[in-house]
Amino acid sequence: MAAPASPAPASPAAPAQAETAKRPWYRQLYFWVLTAIVTGILTGWLWPSIGTAMEPVGTTFVAAIKMLITPIVFLTIVGGIGSVDSLGRVGRVGLKSLLYFQAGTLAALLVGLIAVNVFQPGAGVHAQPGDLHLAGDAGQYVKDGENQDWWHFLTDLVPTSAVGAFAEGNVLQVIFFSVLFGIALKAVGPLGEPLVDGVHRLTAVVFKILHYVMLAAPVGAFGAMAFTIGKYGISTLTSLGQLIGLFYGTSAFFVIVILGAVTAALKVNIFRLLRYLREEFVLVLGTSSSESALPRLMMKLEGLGIRRDIVGLTVPTGYSFNLDGSSIYLSLAAVYIAQATDTPLSIGQQLGLLAVMILTSKGSGGVTGAGFIALAATLTTVGTVPAAGIMLIFGIDKFMSECRALTNLAGNSVATLVVARWENALDTAHVNTVLHTRTPLPQPQQGQEAGLPAQLPTKA
Repeated sequence: MAAPASPAPASPAAPAQAETAKRPWYRQLYFWVLTAIVTGILTGWLWPSIGTAMEPVGTTFVAAIKMLITPIVFLTIVGGIGSVDSLGRVGRVGLKSLLYFQAGTLAALLVGLIAVNVFQPGAGVHAQPGDLHLAGDAGQYVKDGENQDWWHFLTDLVPTSAVGAFAEGNVLQVIFFSVLFGIALKAVGPLGEPLVDGVHRLTAVVFKILHYVMLAAPVGAFGAMAFTIGKYGISTLTSLGQLIGLFYGTSAFFVIVILGAVTAALKVNIFRLLRYLREEFVLVLGTSSSESALPRLMMKLEGLGIRRDIVGLTVPTGYSFNLDGSSIYLSLAAVYIAQATDTPLSIGQQLGLLAVMILTSKGSGGVTGAGFIALAATLTTVGTVPAAGIMLIFGIDKFMSECRALTNLAGNSVATLVVARWENALDTAHVNTVLHTRTPLPQPQQGQEAGLPAQLPTKA
């Protein structure tokens, strides 16, 4: 009989989060990040040249976070798969996640389509497609979109080399390799148990590195916001304010009403969930990148008592396949361009756009200009809306990226809860206790039953 695997070190989430919950508000991360955002806006507005010069500060912080994303995704997935009692469970979790992602994407696209048809923000613009000239980054995004086939996310799934996937930071390819590695590790039985134990221990080290990097979050948020306002100016926000307002309003409606209805069915309050994740939302707001909060989001969801294999598979995969904010943006932007260029679109043509968007929206998470590439791919594939029309919204895209990232974060949080319930692994009473106290609590019974290490350790 094989010797039992050594107990793996539990996730380092609990001590840090419990300690954070006891700190006064002025010592918590979200306060300092919010302060940095406000300071960055003022700097970019009052001293644009200084704000523009702050670009390296923001990009360096985001790069430091991205440096840790692929190792964390690999270690979390491999550790989760290696700790489950059945490989069949891994397949079920993956399939259920993908099914929910498709439903979520469709709902987000429909909400955006309905909103843009009701409010018609592009009516009255009367832009002439022949007068719109693609230049700079916008022209490159359209070129990339024209070369992007609908099935690209399937072929791009397989890396040409395992090391290359990590070096390039391609999360989707890292997920593919991690799942194969985890399955193989589980399949070799007792031979792989020491490696599983080593993966859990290495995970604790990587999360400690993450803790050090997060100390610089306020500085990174300041640099990113100062650069955005300094380069594009606050006036850019007002020039197409109606579209920006509609996008933010539609996204808020989707999170509060649509996702709120989903969590209500799970007997979880959406506002308490959002408050529990407030530090992650503030971090995303400051950096305009949902990737910056991915490692902390995974820790927070484990802190709700959700199994590590569910979190490890659902969250990273959702960053490529469950982009609710990006889906709302796609449907809004495509029809806005049609309205602004006086291009008539029938209901059938709009539904055709939606069908293409279901495919073009996948697999682009974390890629620079992903929203524009997906939009250009959609417009060039359908051919009914001039692709050059993206120049109409290129100037305000940076201000809409924050909302896309925030909505994507909310959507993937809810998706993880849904998959956990679908797997009969969601202890609603435990989740509500954590959300009420905003302090993650250990749930060792769940981990023991699943063959997992305890999610939340006690302090040494």
